[in-house]
Amino acid sequence: MGNGFDGEHQDRLAHGTRTAAIVRSSFAPRCEDALSQASVKTYLPWVVAAALFMEQLDATIVNTAIPSIAASLGVSPLSLKSIVSSYILSLAVGIPVSGWMADRFGTRRVFAVAIVVFTLASVLCGLAVNAPMMIAARLLQGLGGAMMMPVGRLAIIRTFPKSELLGAMNFVIIPALIGPLLGPTVGGLVVHWVSWRYIFFINVPVGLVALFLVFRYMPDYRAAQQRPLDVVGLILFSSGTALLSWFLEIFGEHTLAPLTAAAILASSLGLLGGYALYARGRKFPLLRLSLFRIRTFRIAVLGGFLTRLGLGGMPFLLPLLYQVGLGFPAWKSGLLMMPAAIAAMAMKLVSQRLLQRFGYRQILVVNTVCIGLTIGLFAFVGADTPLVLIVMLGLTQGFFNSLQFSCMNSLAYADVDDQDSSMASTMSSSFQQLSMSFGLAAGSLVTAWFLGDVPQTDRTMVIGALHHGFATLSIITVISSLTFWRLQQNDGESISRGTALRL
Repeated sequence: MGNGFDGEHQDRLAHGTRTAAIVRSSFAPRCEDALSQASVKTYLPWVVAAALFMEQLDATIVNTAIPSIAASLGVSPLSLKSIVSSYILSLAVGIPVSGWMADRFGTRRVFAVAIVVFTLASVLCGLAVNAPMMIAARLLQGLGGAMMMPVGRLAIIRTFPKSELLGAMNFVIIPALIGPLLGPTVGGLVVHWVSWRYIFFINVPVGLVALFLVFRYMPDYRAAQQRPLDVVGLILFSSGTALLSWFLEIFGEHTLAPLTAAAILASSLGLLGGYALYARGRKFPLLRLSLFRIRTFRIAVLGGFLTRLGLGGMPFLLPLLYQVGLGFPAWKSGLLMMPAAIAAMAMKLVSQRLLQRFGYRQILVVNTVCIGLTIGLFAFVGADTPLVLIVMLGLTQGFFNSLQFSCMNSLAYADVDDQDSSMASTMSSSFQQLSMSFGLAAGSLVTAWFLGDVPQTDRTMVIGALHHGFATLSIITVISSLTFWRLQQNDGESISRGTALRL
């Protein structure tokens, strides 16, 4: 993917500049209560952040509760792995159609329905009396979550001009980073003190507050021109994505016959390849792949995909290092994940200034290498490492990770016209979901490869195996920085030269 698209890209930018006011007016919010733009800008990031926190927290909080849930429902813990994979499958199926739904029914209505579905599904999860009911409720919960992320991001993109977009996304991304870190800790504490069912019931008050904020402060954007739903494209892409996500979720955890694994992988890739061929000649495709002709969008999405391959292994390796290798109790291991969350909040105070000074290209190239190096430093953590050094390493990695995701997520929309924002949000979310699945698969493979048959009672051997895993992920991440070399020095200036968000 060279510079062959640059001429067309410049024409798109020139045309977008001339018609920005007209396009933006076609997406003007239909707010019956005539909310002021200032009020929307003040409270909308809180609305989206609250919903995303609930979604991201629930994606991981259930992991530590699986043994307790299995004992309560009278099944084996292994059989309940599907309550995790079912949630991921629903996300993979629901995200591609979310942009069309927002354009057709409006961001306020779709976002509100997503919160209602997610909250009700959480209640059903807490009331589940058997495994099939739990899995069905998790599928429903995933569908609600699938509409939250892209639609919430779309509302942010259409509300804030590009000069203010980075500040808004910095604020919204924090709960998305904190949720997965808090999930295992909160889940462990809830299971320890009360019933596992409260893991799902805690979503109810959060959902009610978020729903109140939606109807009060969420603008109601919708497309001026309605496009038909691409049903065939939805079947092809969603089926391929769901099958691939499921394959990556179970790969490394279950023993699959080589022919079975090859057949599943070939089927999923065939469906996705079939969609690419089908969408090429469609006037209204489910996902318009021609957006990848925009260099900044292409590099942000595909570069982020590669970067997450290295980052995806850390959720597997760090708990093993802390609990199995170093012998820390679960609560202490969970607390050691908190420095990254603190660093994520601190990052938003400086990211705008860093981008204004250095630009996206330099930040993403250097920051990706820094992430790889911090991952590699965990290969030197052992039984005699002072706890304060482990905390400092967690803070450093959390800061770099947060800066990376903030930059990649905002760069994706730097050169996207306003009328394409819904499609860009849907495509970015879809590829992020795939990259998460690939990252988790990469992490599980690296973990399984180096641990092998190492007895968990031998902490020295476990630590040594994990050190090899950290080194491997470090190399993968550093190599992924090469994708950002294709950026130009002035790419993303419409965002990086903007003003910080005041909240």
